[in-house]
Amino acid sequence: MQHALTFGPSYEGTCAAASRYNGRRSNGSKLVNLPIDKLFFLIDFLGVFVGAFGGALAAVRDTRYKYDLVGVTGLALVSALGGGITRDLILQKGPPLAFADVRYLITALAGAVIGMLFAQRIGKNTERAIIFIDAAALGLFAVAGSTRALNNGMTILAAFLLGVTTAVGGGCIRDVLSGRTPKIFERGELYAIAAAFGAAMFLLCDALKLPREASTIVGSLCGFGLRLLALRYHWETRSIRTE
Repeated sequence: MQHALTFGPSYEGTCAAASRYNGRRSNGSKLVNLPIDKLFFLIDFLGVFVGAFGGALAAVRDTRYKYDLVGVTGLALVSALGGGITRDLILQKGPPLAFADVRYLITALAGAVIGMLFAQRIGKNTERAIIFIDAAALGLFAVAGSTRALNNGMTILAAFLLGVTTAVGGGCIRDVLSGRTPKIFERGELYAIAAAFGAAMFLLCDALKLPREASTIVGSLCGFGLRLLALRYHWETRSIRTE
């Protein structure tokens, strides 16, 4: 998100398979049911909803183009689902989770429809709540993307890159389809950096042999916390070219 309601995290297809990694014991041999799974599950679908909602708002409020129903819906779905689909296509381990679990598509479509209907009626309190959910989803999605990569035998560097891709890929694809340079490539708020920080902390904890649950919590909170701090104190990246 480079401004209030242009969201980057996209569906990361994480909690459809939450029991496969969030509830994993430290020895990886058995699964347990953890209450935190429900929290991650909630954040996952809220993040998908917010991604589609924000994508629809950005399309409706775009002053350069007048998108129709197909345009707004398409950009909303790409914003919500693009990062996770990209990750799953790279991993080549079956169909993307967005297509394997219809709940993701339904959630994204719901976010798109509501975004279209209420684009002109969003107040400041609602925007703050959306930004908070978006930040929480950013941290979780970055960690979930890295987790899925590790579970499929990828190296740490590859897992790091896929974690960031998962978190910000949808927003990048949306910007490209809208005829823009992806906002994460321009000077602005810490978004991709927050995702990278969350993924890196998760991978560090995992390399230190911490339980997967603890690593997931630390990584998610680091990404979430950095994003909120950046918004609170207006931290921004600088342009490499100083002219």
